[in-house]
Amino acid sequence: MMMLLLIGAVVLALMLRQRVVAILGFVAGFCYLVWGDGHLSYVILDIWAAADQEILLSIPLFILAGNIMSGGTIAERLIAVMRVMTAPIPGGLAIATILSCAVFAAISGSSTVTLIAVGSIMYPALLKAGYSRKFAMGSLCAAGTLGIIVPPSIPLILYGVMTETSIADLFKAGIGPAILLTLLIALYALYVNRGLVREKFDFAALGLALRRGVFSLFMPVLILGGIYGGLFTVTESAAVAVFYATLVELLIHRELTLKKLEVVVIETAVMIGSLMPLLMMAMSINTFMTYEQIPHALVAYISQMVTDQTSFLLLSMVGLLIVGCFIDIGSAILILAPLLAPLAVAQDVDLVHFGIVMIVNLELGYLTPPFGLNLIVAMGVFREDFWIIAKSVLPFLLLMFMVLLVVTFWPTLSLYFVRM
Repeated sequence: MMMLLLIGAVVLALMLRQRVVAILGFVAGFCYLVWGDGHLSYVILDIWAAADQEILLSIPLFILAGNIMSGGTIAERLIAVMRVMTAPIPGGLAIATILSCAVFAAISGSSTVTLIAVGSIMYPALLKAGYSRKFAMGSLCAAGTLGIIVPPSIPLILYGVMTETSIADLFKAGIGPAILLTLLIALYALYVNRGLVREKFDFAALGLALRRGVFSLFMPVLILGGIYGGLFTVTESAAVAVFYATLVELLIHRELTLKKLEVVVIETAVMIGSLMPLLMMAMSINTFMTYEQIPHALVAYISQMVTDQTSFLLLSMVGLLIVGCFIDIGSAILILAPLLAPLAVAQDVDLVHFGIVMIVNLELGYLTPPFGLNLIVAMGVFREDFWIIAKSVLPFLLLMFMVLLVVTFWPTLSLYFVRM
């Protein structure tokens, strides 16, 4: 009876569009009062224990680094290099757009930051070069989602924290799927725009772009090379990213003033202020479930219906695709990862592989109505109607679904770099 009451209250709160952090706080308190020891103070203790994790520092730091780069010219200089390099290829500007999203995602870790930073520059350029409005919007929205699969990825960090999985391994596992998705979108762009006039390769322009963008190009090498080379941890790499981005934008490029930096820091703090309480509440619920052995009971129950790895992966894929249409990726990971991880282990699914499967599933949710985050953000970037943008991403959703199938049922794609 109490479980039905809790479910009903949560459904009602969601229908009334209440904040997810308030819903999770209510669930945590309800669980401890009804099924726990009756002490709400345990929620506070859980929040304190969750906050006392060094790895969580990487989330606000990566977000801050991405916002600093968006406020400066790192993104613009990266794009300039990609444009010159792809100029001789039919549809070269579109491919430059996709590659720019991939590279920028590798230093921002955020899908929306990638879409805003690259989209605000490349959307007008694509239209001016003769690309269709539909293709320009769809390609930028789709390539923008690379921010959550190209390492370092904030959703991968969240998954690692919630399931106690190595974040460095998750970053390595994201490389293969990210390359495949980038390649497929680029090939589609090449096919669709094959009739466009090619430009001549300009060595002088390339040299100028490389000189202007050398510090921007070095940033992903510094961050990812440092992590994979064992020079610093994920959290330390996030701090390095903030320091390097600030140093380059303030002292070398000199495009970011101290006043503008102050605004960027305040905006980031506001963003983090909404994310971190959500994470703390979710980890409190996770602690309660672990203490009450709820995941073990769930594994025993589900195992009666799901008897093999394939059926589990199919069931998870369908469920996550549905969830991604209605809940943002951060909330979905915080709620579902602790529940699905034990089931994955029970079916001998590697948790690193399952993390990539989960992220790629939810990645599609960025482009699906009614609450696709990239679609909503794109309305502000492109100044277009929501449903027009939603239609423009349909071909790219099909490509992403193909990648999802490959990632789900071919674990080697994710685990190759982990096992090297």
